Amino acid sequence: MSTILEKIAAIEQEMARTQKNKATAGHLGLLKARLAKLRRELITPKGGGGGTGEGFDVAKTGDARVGFVGFPSVGKSTLLSNLAGVYSEVAAYEFTTLTTVPGCIKYKGAKIQLLDLPGIIEGAKDGKGRGRQVIAVARTCSLIFLCLDVLKPLVHKRLIEHELEGFGLRLNKQPPNIYFKKKDKGGINLNCMVQQTELDLDTVKSILSEYKIHNADVTLKYDATSDDLIDVIEGNRIYVPCIYILNKIDQISIEELDVIYKIPHCVPISAHHKWNFDDLLEKMWEYLKLVRIYTKPKGQLPDYNAPVVLHSDHTSVEDFCNKLHRSIAKEFKYALVWGSSVKHQPQKVGLEHILADEDVVQIVKKV
Repeated sequence: MSTILEKIAAIEQEMARTQKNKATAGHLGLLKARLAKLRRELITPKGGGGGTGEGFDVAKTGDARVGFVGFPSVGKSTLLSNLAGVYSEVAAYEFTTLTTVPGCIKYKGAKIQLLDLPGIIEGAKDGKGRGRQVIAVARTCSLIFLCLDVLKPLVHKRLIEHELEGFGLRLNKQPPNIYFKKKDKGGINLNCMVQQTELDLDTVKSILSEYKIHNADVTLKYDATSDDLIDVIEGNRIYVPCIYILNKIDQISIEELDVIYKIPHCVPISAHHKWNFDDLLEKMWEYLKLVRIYTKPKGQLPDYNAPVVLHSDHTSVEDFCNKLHRSIAKEFKYALVWGSSVKHQPQKVGLEHILADEDVVQIVKKV
């Protein structure tokens, strides 16, 4: 393990020494690719699976899961206790929480699982201080709450983002719009739809050769960087929305609070005094992009208490049927839909109809 860490340190030193210009772009791309490969080896060690540790990952329940990530003693446990009513040990010393503490809240009819993860320290991506297990659980979350202390937010934010990015998590980003396909022969074929400032054929070849890929089609649909290309080749990156929670706002002035409110993806709160929780929950709902669909049994009123919750990427009638039960789609004849996704109330639709938030659906089966 130490050898991998030493190799990573050596490559980072070399990258810091190398000047950035067109002549060195290929070499820097090669170094970045090597770094990404070594990081992947750190994440997935070779050899047989070892012990699982003392119950770090928690079974997934509810419609979405939200992870609290942050340095020790920024108020993650207090926030979980006050939001979900679950007791997560709170004390004035660092590393009070040692394993994952789950909680669950019901918001707008959806069950959302909250996970209080142990504090992250610098060097977590290299395996320091249970950092690996923490970030591995964070990779399974649908949204991340990055808890920061309002008195030193930017330093912490940069450090934690660096740790998470080293582990293949990309916060508030979209997957790179790059088409990449391996082939058997024909060399590297590079198509650029817009002018590239960083990548050219030689740089792309040097990055791909590090992965032992000598025949591939690459199409760059925007001005991409070598990091974007490496993300696409690695293919194990996870793109997660993230909300920065600035805790302990009871310690700053109103003027400072006005400035903080203008930062994107940011919610200032006070976990101890329970200030601004409604704003936080509203923002959480917006970032989770959940869609509620109400069911209506034949001849009865719709059931508004227990919606079927779908993610906004998968909101067809077929997804709705599969969420209820796998056999329904096979016996499906048509569905009647009331709501904003249809012109007529009700309207007959098929399996591929896309539903909108708070639609009411009645399914009619084949006889």
